[in-house]
Order: sequence, then C-alpha cells, then structure tokens
Amino acid sequence: MRYTSLFERYRDVLLLIARILLIALFVIFGWDKFLNFSGTADYMEQVGLPFATLASLVALFMELVVGVAILLGFYTRPLAFALCLYTVITALLGHRFWALTGGLRLDTMIHFYKNMGIAGGLLLLCLTGPGKFSLDRR
Repeated sequence: MRYTSLFERYRDVLLLIARILLIALFVIFGWDKFLNFSGTADYMEQVGLPFATLASLVALFMELVVGVAILLGFYTRPLAFALCLYTVITALLGHRFWALTGGLRLDTMIHFYKNMGIAGGLLLLCLTGPGKFSLDRR
C-alpha cells in the first residue's frame, strides 16, 4: 500500500486530529481569559494595548468562541481564515522580538514564529476544509 493511499484512506480522521491539535491552544487560553477576564484586561493594558477591555473581548471571542466553532467544524473555512489573521496580528502586536535584546528577545522570537506556524496551519485548514467529521458536512 502506498503512503498516499494510506493518507487518503484516513484523511477525515487525520483532519479531525489536526483540527483538535491546532485549536486546543486557543480553546484552553480562551477559557482562561473567560475565567480571568479582568486579569486579561489588566495584562493587555500593561503591555500597552489601547482599549484593553475591547482587546480582551476580541481575544476571548476569537480564542474561545471561534476556537470551539472550528473544533466542531462549524463554518470552518471562513473562521480558520479569520483566526489565521488574528494569530498573525497578535504575533505582530504581542511578540515584537525585534524591539528587544538579550534572553527575552529569543523567547519572544520563539513565540512570534510559533504564532506564524499556527497561522500557517490555520491557512491550510481554510484550504482543506474540516473533513467528514464536522458540522459543515452535515
């Protein structure tokens, strides 16, 4: 059996696993933002974001609500694209390694490029769709 036919045979299962692995981060941290909303807003204000409460609401919505929707495979393609854009924007605003020096620079650079990798995965999900195990397919 060729490896391509093996992947095609399990395509929908692999897409579900990929969706779970890709979205778990957003749902976990979105839930944390929900449970500690005031702390999230305080943090956003501390790092210098304008309209910290609004930024916290956007982060909560994108990470928890959009994350759960993608996890369930609901409007997967457009929401994966929106979450991809959100992830790139948060990398540019929150992980500005180019403005730092020392050890903090490397740590922040790692987070920046992790965000970019996650954005790439979301873009791939946008292109491939959620697979058979999704609300989109029902």
